[in-house]
Amino acid sequence: MAQPKMVWDDHPEPLTVASAPVPEYGSGSLADLLPTLAAGLGVPDMSAAITELTPADRNCVFLIDGLGWEQLRAHPEDAPFMTSLLATSRGGTGRPLTAGYPATTATSLASVGTGLPPGAHGLPGYTVRNPDTGELMNQLRWQPWTPPGPWQPYPTVFQLAHAAGVHAAQVSSPTFENTPLTRVALSGGTFLGRLPGEDRVDLAAEQLAAGDRSLVYTYFAEVDGAGHRFGVDSDAWRGQLMYADRLVQRLAEQLPPRSALYVTADHGMIDVPFDEQHRIDFDEDWELSAGVALLGGEGRARHVYAVPGAANDVLTCWREVLGEQFWVASRDEAIAAGWFGPRIDERVYGRIGDVVAAARDDVLLIASEREPKESAMVGNHGSMTPAEQLVPLLEVRS
Repeated sequence: MAQPKMVWDDHPEPLTVASAPVPEYGSGSLADLLPTLAAGLGVPDMSAAITELTPADRNCVFLIDGLGWEQLRAHPEDAPFMTSLLATSRGGTGRPLTAGYPATTATSLASVGTGLPPGAHGLPGYTVRNPDTGELMNQLRWQPWTPPGPWQPYPTVFQLAHAAGVHAAQVSSPTFENTPLTRVALSGGTFLGRLPGEDRVDLAAEQLAAGDRSLVYTYFAEVDGAGHRFGVDSDAWRGQLMYADRLVQRLAEQLPPRSALYVTADHGMIDVPFDEQHRIDFDEDWELSAGVALLGGEGRARHVYAVPGAANDVLTCWREVLGEQFWVASRDEAIAAGWFGPRIDERVYGRIGDVVAAARDDVLLIASEREPKESAMVGNHGSMTPAEQLVPLLEVRS
């Protein structure tokens, strides 16, 4: 089996911005998946960026939250059906996709649904500063409330497909139907809410058959939840992986003619030990907090917003303190390096931190006082390491 592309040699310390393994925007990232499928369905203005994929009349994307490429390959006994499909990944090349930076759910779902990288769709982190209000905005929970349309103004691929006469549908938990994140990232066509996983995949198969040309999305969240709470090698996590594997096989066995099922994920995950060496507490570190007005992002992918005039000092300090374990960049350096994609919309520029810090090592920059729940998680993600970035694109065709 071909090895993932995102590998690197040992870098001199401290880490340089250029040494970070940038996602494969434009050729092999999550943002390229739906446009490639839509192009094969004849949707105008869509391009087949993932050249390895062959068009199908009916396409289903099954996204398993938190199921990274490396985690799947490490647990063949728990996911025998998906393991049997590893050679089909990315059109039979046996290679993964990259999630995009940061490798986190809100960012990745927006990339999937809009077909755009984070610098364009504008959800470049778990929490980011709203330049209009100066507040941190949680883009997963959409708190505090922010008008969704101006925040992410582009149409989704589902909306464009529906307008082109393609049968478009999302089959997911009913709790997601009216959320702002669904509206800006995954709306278009028909939303169908089902709670049991078996009902969800059965309905996804029915929706595939409902049109001569179909684009269907379905989602399973529990692998990610078990990983955050118990870790990616826990019995709870393995149990959810087993269940997800059965759901994938159940859906694959029901595919109508002329269909392609693609199984992917929004990010991978790593476990971070609970000790001071691996968990650096921002709320107890006067050096890192000096000159910082807001701390955004998450433990492995931080946006740092400086008080006026302090951005250069904060950058210097963060590089001195964290530079052997994190890629630490200024906003403009991260943008120029392509971390958020090939372009940054003007409305998105101020959402990115004055300093951006992405973990390379198995470390976490927690904030025990302001982020107690996030700081207590076992499994974490967000950065550009293979364990977090690489996601499968398993394929079954009928």
